[in-house]
Amino acid sequence: MTVLVEIRGVTKVYHRGRERVEVLHGVDLDIPRGDFVALMGPSGSGKTTLLNLIGGLDTPTGGSIVVLGRRIDRLSGGELAAWRAAHVGFVFQFYNLLPALSAQRNVELPLLLTDLSAAERHRRAQIALTLVGLADRARHRPRELSGGQEQRVAIARAIVSDPTLLVCDEPTGDLDRATADEVLRLIQMLNREHGKTVVMVTHDPKAAEYARRRVHLDKGTMTAEPVSW
Repeated sequence: MTVLVEIRGVTKVYHRGRERVEVLHGVDLDIPRGDFVALMGPSGSGKTTLLNLIGGLDTPTGGSIVVLGRRIDRLSGGELAAWRAAHVGFVFQFYNLLPALSAQRNVELPLLLTDLSAAERHRRAQIALTLVGLADRARHRPRELSGGQEQRVAIARAIVSDPTLLVCDEPTGDLDRATADEVLRLIQMLNREHGKTVVMVTHDPKAAEYARRRVHLDKGTMTAEPVSW
């Protein structure tokens, strides 16, 4: 099985004035291509920090992070931004949709960084919205959508550039149980039927049940459950 993400001896240190706070302590983790991993742990355990490192939103203090065979911890800021745009789709708790734009336009946003024509951007956004079941809401603005529909638009935006890695930070944290389950089934479908590798931070044990496996962090140290493919 091909390893997509290889993390070795990763540490992350923040400085608050004179205080040194080590958030991650020598973390090792392999994520195979096609995996769906739930990162779990109490607040302050380091799981969001680890997620941000995997997605290239931050860089480690020590250790190495290899994704798709590339040492992303060695990339410059500009190189890392280009790498993220090409390989990673992000889904956040609070959707981050632009209220003045339609669902269609929100989904197209990542494609503005490419050389695609306007017609091709439109076509790909339509495909992504169809995949998440919202083709009939393409012209609606966020305020005209439910919370679950907004998150599905955010997922369509995350996958419109066909990323290899889908990074989700508490994607159902602002949703009721029934709506959360709908969103989680969608993420699970993207993993199982479309081969997307998913890394998801969640506090919710029920949400974690949708993942193939769970990785637990506590005070920056990781413990893993057996893989259950």
